[in-house]
Amino acid sequence: YGAPLMRLAIALSLLISAPAVAASDGATVYKKCAACHLPTGAGVPGAFPPFGADFATLAKSSAGRRYMILGVIKGISGPITVAGKPYRGVMPAQVGLDDEAVANVLNHIAINIAKAGKGFALITPAEVAKVRAGGNGLTSAAVAQLHASAGGR
Repeated sequence: YGAPLMRLAIALSLLISAPAVAASDGATVYKKCAACHLPTGAGVPGAFPPFGADFATLAKSSAGRRYMILGVIKGISGPITVAGKPYRGVMPAQVGLDDEAVANVLNHIAINIAKAGKGFALITPAEVAKVRAGGNGLTSAAVAQLHASAGGR
């Protein structure tokens, strides 16, 4: 068995001991989002939507929060319209983020970038876990279709 078995054992131990990415700081997680949505959340016309009024509105309803959580977990592919403008970029699923990291990055965006303000309640890891469990069969295209029905504008 020798070396190949040893390499497999080492690889498995790294996978088992490697925790999902957790971050108590949503700003740290957001650095990955900023590659497409930009550090300011302004987005890229036609490709990646801004995190502004649309995000703030979605963050205040249960359907909108579900859409945002699924967007991070499952990704978004297919056209969506934000502030009357079409966006056709693809957001890949952000694999490796645990429920706390998903909640923290969405809270960071809502508070610091979209300025959701009054009526916004923090997204909790428990809320993310519930949405994650209920969204197992969804694709990124199905998530994109939820945008308008969730109150996206």
